[in-house]
Amino acid sequence: MADAIPEPAATELPGALPAEVGLRLDLFLSGRLNTTRAHTQRLLREGLVSVGGRLVLRPSRLIRLGEVTTVVSAPRPDRPLVPNQEARRVYEDELLVVVDKPAGMVVHPGPGHREGTLAQLVQGWGGPWSTVGGDERAGIVHRLDRGTSGLMVLARTEEAHRGLASQLRARTMGREYWALAEGEFREDRGRIEAAIGRDPKRPRRMAVGPGGRAAATEFTVLERWPRHTALRLRLLTGRTHQIRVHLAYIGRPLVGDGLYGSSSEKDSSRPALHAAMLHFRHPGNGREMTFASLLPADLEALRISVGASPGSRAMWPWQALSSSST
Repeated sequence: MADAIPEPAATELPGALPAEVGLRLDLFLSGRLNTTRAHTQRLLREGLVSVGGRLVLRPSRLIRLGEVTTVVSAPRPDRPLVPNQEARRVYEDELLVVVDKPAGMVVHPGPGHREGTLAQLVQGWGGPWSTVGGDERAGIVHRLDRGTSGLMVLARTEEAHRGLASQLRARTMGREYWALAEGEFREDRGRIEAAIGRDPKRPRRMAVGPGGRAAATEFTVLERWPRHTALRLRLLTGRTHQIRVHLAYIGRPLVGDGLYGSSSEKDSSRPALHAAMLHFRHPGNGREMTFASLLPADLEALRISVGASPGSRAMWPWQALSSSST
């Protein structure tokens, strides 16, 4: 049986005392949590702090008498998800590197994940790396969730970073995923359009709702089994947890995704999601580049466990693409 991913732990700080009234929220948290102001500001940016039951992002927000503050920390699974291999370099030149990230590897340092990240690993590959996103996110242009495996592009220079980021904003960078979802799909293909924002009641989660940012995901059914469906997914926007939120919203969460409601009994220690294809225009020479990554062994095994024939391989629309530029 898959390990359930526990709900994030929440620390409730007792009501603010008279001596604390008027303090900036980041300073108040720094004193109550016995940590640095930089750390409390990071908690706020990550949407992990609520005051009086309302999510607060502003460090300068002033504390009022008696207010109760809640800080959410990352959950600690009974069996930690760790990468079973290092990220593999698929392609590299003087401007960029394409990597195949294993499941379990965090992309960059953040609350609860200070070591063993992809951003730290690539420092050992030799520079330079773009620092547009800050020193801790050197080279990182876009990200994958910790439990998601597959392809990412990293930038070596600021100019390359800006060029790749502009393609993300213009939605000309192609990103497609293989996923295993709970339930059956009547349609062969479709499009999910639903705005995504932070869940005010559970700050570690995103949710569909009013006030969110526009988000769209296209899907195509690859294989069907009783109670499970393999999908090809194409991101038209790039919201946090977009695929996970959209599939949960239509009642078809990813297998293994305890955070967004999967009740699968199948043995999956992570969400069944793999970044299988990446397409972009080279920021230096303008050449169109396409890369593909085969399904990892753990997801192939999961596919067999839900009904695929033993020894068979996943239906793979990216088969004609090699892990090199076209």
